[in-house]
Formats: sequence, structure tokens, C-alpha cells
Amino acid sequence: MSRPGRRTVLSLPTLLLAAQADAQEGSFESFLEGVRAEARRGGVSAATLQRALSNLRPLDRVIELDRRQAETTLSWEQYRDRIVSQARIDNGRRAYAENRALLETLQSRFRVPGRFMVAIWGMETNYGANTGGFSVVEALATLAWEGRRAAFFRGELLAALRILDAGHVSPERMRGSWAGAMGHPQFMPSSFERLAVDADGDGRRDIWDSRADALGSIANYLARSGWREDERWGREVRVPEGFDTASATRENVRSLSEWARSGLTFPDGTALPAVEMGAAVIIPGLSTGSMQAFLVYRNFNVIRRYNPSNFYALAVGLLSDRVA
Repeated sequence: MSRPGRRTVLSLPTLLLAAQADAQEGSFESFLEGVRAEARRGGVSAATLQRALSNLRPLDRVIELDRRQAETTLSWEQYRDRIVSQARIDNGRRAYAENRALLETLQSRFRVPGRFMVAIWGMETNYGANTGGFSVVEALATLAWEGRRAAFFRGELLAALRILDAGHVSPERMRGSWAGAMGHPQFMPSSFERLAVDADGDGRRDIWDSRADALGSIANYLARSGWREDERWGREVRVPEGFDTASATRENVRSLSEWARSGLTFPDGTALPAVEMGAAVIIPGLSTGSMQAFLVYRNFNVIRRYNPSNFYALAVGLLSDRVA
């Protein structure tokens, strides 16, 4: 304890850190004032803004995750075995069975098979087990203030505020990933505004606590992206010795008849059907020497609209084949 009358002297580093913290807090508050003004001009109520933006602080953990570079790159085999694991398949089969009636209703409405809703649900949040623990508003505010893509995240923050103002969810329940992806389907707020649906008819689009809304929103996303009900996503195939791997690109679409003439067969040696349906060949592990190949159709590209990765879309397809 300091004696009466004695002045506590702070070291220069301590003073600099305190000044930096004060400047940071002031900068963040100024940023939030600008967000409040922009949101008010966009029609968001003062009451919503008071509730959503009060007592926010920049989240150091979000900044750290945004700046972190990927430490390892998985091969296709590592990714496939980790993501399309037996545990995920078993949990997916249970999820499909438990929600069969709902999935059939949604399939009739959106013309997307329920197994794909379940597969994406499993990929995104392990069937709702890991929907994220960050405050979406606080995470987006942090990224819009400090992040590498500030303009993008500012737009997402404003979309999140509009969602709150519409009454779909409370600020406390609006939780998600460090980057602002929300609920069971991990929609960004702008995707929520465009594609989330009120499938249970309660007047709210609740992708956090309503399975009907969450799975229906996944189905609507795929349907609006061009899903074709009468087509598969793809199939594994075997390429012949000497196959021109340069032709194995998503953009090189040829008829099944043409691929059959090139020597492609199904893994058991069965010939491809001699039809004019278009498909591309993907060899996801080519860079590491794996020749596991897939014929992929238009619906493969629809899945990529959800996540623009060949690995992701292939894993969704494989998981969908195994859960139902």
C-alpha cells in the first residue's frame, strides 16, 4: 500500500501500454458510432442497436484466428478419412433416422434429397454439436474494425443487426463461429437474409434452435443454387493406364459416352452408360500421387456454392451416399 501523500510512479512501458489500450478502445467506440449511424439510416431501431452494441469489446481471440495462417495442408486421403469418418457416418445415419419425417417434408418442398441436407449439417456443425461459441455481433464488429476484410465484415455486421431487429433471434442467442457463421447450417448473416426459411411456420427464421428452419434453409440454399433433383452429385470411377490427367478439371465437361470411349469405368469394371449426360472428372489427390477419380455432375458444382472447395464437395457427396 502507498503511504499517504506518496505518488505512484508508473514505468514508461506501462504508460505506453495503457495509452495504447485507451487509444484502441476509443478507436473501437468511434467505429461503433459509425456502425450505429449507418444501421439507423438502414432502418434498424435504436432499441435494437442499444441492446446489440452496448458493452462490446474487440475480441483478441478473433483477431488471432483471423491472422493465423493454416499450419498444415491435408492431402485428399487425410481429409477424406478425417471428415468422412465412420463416427460421422454413424451419427449421420442416426440424425437421418430421427428426422426422417421432417426431411421427407422438406424434400417435397425444395426438391432436394434429405441425405444432402444431413450431409451438409454434419459437415458444418457435426449435426448441431458444434455451432460456435462466439457472439456473432461482437466477432463481426471485431473483424469489421480490425480485420483483413473490413468492408466485407462491416456488411455482415449490418446484416446481423437487421436480423436482430426483425426478431428472428436475440443478441444473446446469436452465436456462431469466430468469423460470424451462424447456427446449425453456419450461414453468414447475408446468406441468412437471402436464403434462410421459416420452415416450421412460427414467424421466425431460427437456424439456432429449430431443426426445421435449419435443415430447410440448407435445402433452400441448394435449391436456389440450381439443384437438379433428377441427377446425382457424382460417382467414383476408375481411369485407365495412361489417362491424360490434364483433362481432369471441373471445367472439362464431356458426355458419359465420350468418357467411356476414353476408357473410364466404374471401380468394379462395369462400363459407363453410353448417354449424353455431361460430367467432369476430378482426381482430388493427384498432387500426392493418388489416382482415386470421380465423375461429377452439375449438382457437384451446386454443393461448391456452399463451400468452394473440391474436397468439401466430394466429402459432402460421399457422406450423403453413406448416411441414407
